[in-house]
Amino acid sequence: MTAVTSRPRTRHPSRSRPGRTPPPRTGGRRRDWTALLYVLPALAFFGVFVLYPLWQSVWLSLWEWNGVTAATWVGARNYVDVLGDPVMRAALRNSLVFIVFYAVLPTAVGLLLAGVMSRIRIHGLTFFRAALFVPQILSGVVVAVAWRYLYGVDGPINGFLDLVGLGFLTRGWLGDFATALPSVGLIGTWVMFGLCMVLLLAGAQRIPTELYEAARIDGAGPIREFFTVTLPGLRRETSFALVLTTTYALRNFDVVWNTTSGGPGNSTVMPSVIIYKAAFNTRDYGTAATVSVLLTVMILAVTALVLFILRDRETGR
Repeated sequence: MTAVTSRPRTRHPSRSRPGRTPPPRTGGRRRDWTALLYVLPALAFFGVFVLYPLWQSVWLSLWEWNGVTAATWVGARNYVDVLGDPVMRAALRNSLVFIVFYAVLPTAVGLLLAGVMSRIRIHGLTFFRAALFVPQILSGVVVAVAWRYLYGVDGPINGFLDLVGLGFLTRGWLGDFATALPSVGLIGTWVMFGLCMVLLLAGAQRIPTELYEAARIDGAGPIREFFTVTLPGLRRETSFALVLTTTYALRNFDVVWNTTSGGPGNSTVMPSVIIYKAAFNTRDYGTAATVSVLLTVMILAVTALVLFILRDRETGR
């Protein structure tokens, strides 16, 4: 009798065990398309109101056009002329000064207040925050008109200096070549430090109190506690505050225009003022578009630099 050896049956790949349903092959792709539909309105809005105008500005910067006659192709000549213009160079220098007044000083004041309030308890903190945040919700035109009155020759600032015996310091603050730029810059410090303070105080509240207690047990004083606990814990909030304030400093127009209009001379001129004058005074739309593109590039470069310097070393973000 011959023994019959049975071979193991090979299950066909297409067959499956009863009771088991294979997963759909196109489900993942279908879910991806569904997710895209949710963000499509935002992408369309961004494309129509941001990307398309940006492309139009870049294209217009390559032409010489007054808005009435036919445009003339000039290529990169607008960029060469703008970068070689001494007024534009003065505007770029003033922008760097404005970054100090609009971004660095308000952030430093906010960090100082956050460090102080992490050690002492202040009653009425909510009212204190709201009062210092008020400049943020005011119109830039209102702020400019109010400060133009304060800086006036017969304004309260000169009146106070006369009252305390410092009359030799009185002057027309916005009309003096030496004081016009820092005077306008201090307006930006007053406007922006409330925003920085609120952001940094909110970040200070999420720092674990155990870190402060451990630092005090180790004998850390206020200064050491600030640099070892408060400042590292507020790295992300500091980055966010600097990005917001730096962007506002570089594109500022309403405060400058309604206080000095870029004067006296070119002592307070900004790229935004050059854009306005080129577009609406001389009707040189090619130059206005060129300065707009350069200002956009400058804002992106400075913002990227701030984010790179203050990135979180632990997460790499």
